[in-house]
Amino acid sequence: MGYGDIKKLVAYYSYEGNTKLMAEVMAEEIGADLLRLKPKKEIQTKGFSKYLWGGSQIIMNRRPELEPFEVNPSEYDLIIIGTPVWAWTYAPPVGSLFKMVDFNDHSMGIFSCHGGQNGKTLVHMKKALQGNHIIGEIDFFEPLSNNQAVAVEKAQQWARELLDKVVGKK
Repeated sequence: MGYGDIKKLVAYYSYEGNTKLMAEVMAEEIGADLLRLKPKKEIQTKGFSKYLWGGSQIIMNRRPELEPFEVNPSEYDLIIIGTPVWAWTYAPPVGSLFKMVDFNDHSMGIFSCHGGQNGKTLVHMKKALQGNHIIGEIDFFEPLSNNQAVAVEKAQQWARELLDKVVGKK
């Protein structure tokens, strides 16, 4: 089975653009559809207050309502999900995705972008995605400003490796 027979999706939420960059690079590299998670009401805070707002959303387990999707994520063979790290875990819009879509028995890759510590972001994502085949995980430290070319190459290689694993299973 070839690469063209595999339906691929990269779904992501990005607040400052780091996760967006990595998601777009991966999608382009493997010919995947791209799904940007857009809350109906996005936070409008900058600076330190965004950390307070974001952290409070995590603590209160808030899940924002998302704009409708143009694709059905459960119809894909390979799904890559990306998130920024908020309060050492995934961002609330990614949690909304997990509640909205039945991802059971899919091959998945998960990634995060952070400016400090990754915390338990990937552990929490794996727990939320139990019942799926997590075939890879990776994190990126501020890819927009921290050696972007290296981060892009790392993302491209990782996405190709995920696709190779799915093609090998089919």
